[in-house]
Amino acid sequence: MMMKRCLTAIVCGCLLPAVLLAELKLASPFSDHMVLQRDMPVPVWGWGDPGAKVTVQFAGQSRSVVVHSSGLWRVTLDPMPASFESRTLTVSATQNSQLTTLKCADVVVGEVWICSGQSNMQFGYGGVAEIKALVPTAKNIRSFTVKRTVAFEEQRACEGEWREEVPNSAVAFSFAYLLQEKAQVPVGIILACWGSSGIEAWMPRDMVWTVPHFKTIMAEFDADAETRNRIQSILDGPKPWSRGDDIFLRRQSNILYNAMMIPLVPFACRGLVWYQGERNTQSMFGMLESPWYSRNSGMLKYADTLKQWIKRYRQAWKRSEMHFLVVMLPGLGKTLPTGPEGGAESPIAHSWAWMRESQLKALELPHTGVANTIDLGDIKNVHPKDKLPIGERLALLAARDTLGLDVEADGPVMKRVTREGGQLVVHFDHADGLQTKDGSPPAGFWVADDSAKWMAADATVEGNTVVLRSSGLKAPRYVRYAFAGKPNVNLVNGAGLPAYPFRTDRFEP
Repeated sequence: MMMKRCLTAIVCGCLLPAVLLAELKLASPFSDHMVLQRDMPVPVWGWGDPGAKVTVQFAGQSRSVVVHSSGLWRVTLDPMPASFESRTLTVSATQNSQLTTLKCADVVVGEVWICSGQSNMQFGYGGVAEIKALVPTAKNIRSFTVKRTVAFEEQRACEGEWREEVPNSAVAFSFAYLLQEKAQVPVGIILACWGSSGIEAWMPRDMVWTVPHFKTIMAEFDADAETRNRIQSILDGPKPWSRGDDIFLRRQSNILYNAMMIPLVPFACRGLVWYQGERNTQSMFGMLESPWYSRNSGMLKYADTLKQWIKRYRQAWKRSEMHFLVVMLPGLGKTLPTGPEGGAESPIAHSWAWMRESQLKALELPHTGVANTIDLGDIKNVHPKDKLPIGERLALLAARDTLGLDVEADGPVMKRVTREGGQLVVHFDHADGLQTKDGSPPAGFWVADDSAKWMAADATVEGNTVVLRSSGLKAPRYVRYAFAGKPNVNLVNGAGLPAYPFRTDRFEP
């Protein structure tokens, strides 16, 4: 059955004529079956007649406000505990003695997350047997899928509605399923993703002041009448779009944010899961002249771009503690022709290793986590099916960092490297039970001296450390671990979580 947006309107006990229905509106994220975020203030907003008094009632709370001259109104409900109880949120407006009421039925309170990014977030659970098998036992998970479209200006509304259904995303659903098991509260997922989109697609225009290459992109976009006219023609034309038109739209900068993300602000949520980066791996240094959709950060500028993007979203939501979980790009054998040859396991090739290093820089900000996928992926397929471990690791990070549960959520993380004679010793955090998953010596370690000559290392586990030796180097100084497009790795901790990739050198790529 199609779920209905909460547009039930009543005037003095009678149905409101359609012509008056638009006088009071709720913002897009508010509909029947929604999940409200527990344990934090909950903004509720919409539009109405300037000067009208609007009252919002839910769970014993009542908040009133006068509609601003702009037509916008907003109230904030006090923090509420989680609740499976199906309740109704009521919004009423009074002007000239006339009462208009909207009702959102079957509202619960729990954990709300936005899941965004490109095609690997969009990847449906139907293509992953072990995740699809979870659907019959899924409970207390609801979803809101934002319709994929674009806009030149920031929109106040988007298309979508809450459903008592799991999200059709392998990563978002498996994350929600496992989080719900751990939290034992309702979980709501807002899915806003689109394949082929770069991070620049999800950036507000004012980030031209903090991200230099984005300023260049937007200046070029504004001057490109041909592109703008084609976008408008597609939007005005027949639906559904052709595949070519769809791809053309989603590879643009800024206009996905305008249509699909800003209408969600400032809906209360715990945080945002971000599975994106593939579009930005087409170059090391970014801003290629051709093809046009390679005008982006590239892999090396992505780190600063990602951090500025997280900061800007927190500003939009006015929540400095808004949590961000980044999915590291998994293994892929592809390398760029701009760097040394060497194949999928090369520690010096221009591979996705450099993007992963940029993604890990997000950890320099508080309230962030990176789900390690270095042991996952497919050497040839940019859309691998091993999505369940990603959902599991995201849920562990969320459980530890946002639910306060005592769980191990990280694999071994390099703490420091010491030199002991002709060998290097790698010390790790999160290393209890350090071992290899197959009983073989640790793989994926490379060492170098000041000449930047990299040699595969002989590695052994000793306690919570890995000792590295190389017969080809008398005085090794630097280490790269799992720093390759599709490295062969087997190092894990007692929780079975893989060690994070790292490098200790600062050689230029």
